[in-house]
Amino acid sequence: MLKLFGTVLLTLSFFNSAIAAPEIKWWLSVGFMDSTPAIDSNGVLYFGTVQQRFWAVESNGEAKWTFKAPSEIKSSPALASDGTIYFGCRDRRFYALNPHGKLKWTFATEGWVDSSPALADDGTIYFGSWDGNFYALNPNGTLKWKVETGGAIESSACIGIGNTIFIGSHDGRLYAFSQDGSKQWDFVTRQPITSSPIPNESGGVYFSSLDGFLYSVSSDGDLLWKLKTGSVSDASPVLGADGTVYTMVNDSIWAVGSTGKKKWSQLVGFMTHSSPLVLADHTVCAVAPFRSTIAWNETGEKVWSYYSDGYGSRFSPVVGVDGSVYVFSKNTFLRAVDAHAVLARTAWPSFRGNHRNTGNINDNVH
Repeated sequence: MLKLFGTVLLTLSFFNSAIAAPEIKWWLSVGFMDSTPAIDSNGVLYFGTVQQRFWAVESNGEAKWTFKAPSEIKSSPALASDGTIYFGCRDRRFYALNPHGKLKWTFATEGWVDSSPALADDGTIYFGSWDGNFYALNPNGTLKWKVETGGAIESSACIGIGNTIFIGSHDGRLYAFSQDGSKQWDFVTRQPITSSPIPNESGGVYFSSLDGFLYSVSSDGDLLWKLKTGSVSDASPVLGADGTVYTMVNDSIWAVGSTGKKKWSQLVGFMTHSSPLVLADHTVCAVAPFRSTIAWNETGEKVWSYYSDGYGSRFSPVVGVDGSVYVFSKNTFLRAVDAHAVLARTAWPSFRGNHRNTGNINDNVH
């Protein structure tokens, strides 16, 4: 069901303070979502649901098409430059659809594919599987190479400066691979890495481990710093314009300087597994499960709040080409919040780095 709203402006009470919320443009009942939408240049959103549907939704909230999958979709899709849509599924397969929602091909693995794909400049597709393998596929769906890790992979890969590919594993290691599949190095932590690493402009990488630390590792695999957060969240970090690392730490958002010093934190109220979102006006948004989507400025002061009641989904907020911030709420609804927002032009401002969710820093840094 699609619900449209006019110019109604809500005033919400949150943490004992009255805040003017952005306008609600529309909502659409789609089912439960852990998949973070990819957005094309026309503003169409692409995402999967636990109800075994993959959706394409216009920026006005109208469903464009749906694709019926055999099982749950928790993977966030990536959009190739030719319009091909890639995502994983819990039927143990990886999927490619054309822009009209028709199946192009599938690739079989031996485990759930919750990992979201990263797309290289040459069209290679990288993703992990719960079978413990890290895969590289050609655009036609044939295997280019695969590498076995010591544990399941639900982390999503990222492609950094120099085309190094980073991925975390349940074996507690952060891996760096070359384009030919050769391992450059691995970095050992004490617990599984379930969140996704993000690259920076120096060629290194930031990531969290369930050992409760946020790590900064150089392009050579050397530890630059680690910060004890105590977090057991699956949330992945994002980067602000000044190099600030924003990350969810259990029931709070933390802002961490590029040297590993905590700058500020704000309580969101419940354990959060979705990533923050950095906007061009230097605000950072995050979803507080069962409560609100909140935006703070660079110093941690709350700017606006929208009561989204997201029920603990791993859906990370995204911003559309029309300025809407998209959030998941009430266990089934995709909502468009008229925040007049623009995605920040940083090395990694959102969960998968950019509108198309390519997981490739080369698509973000210009």
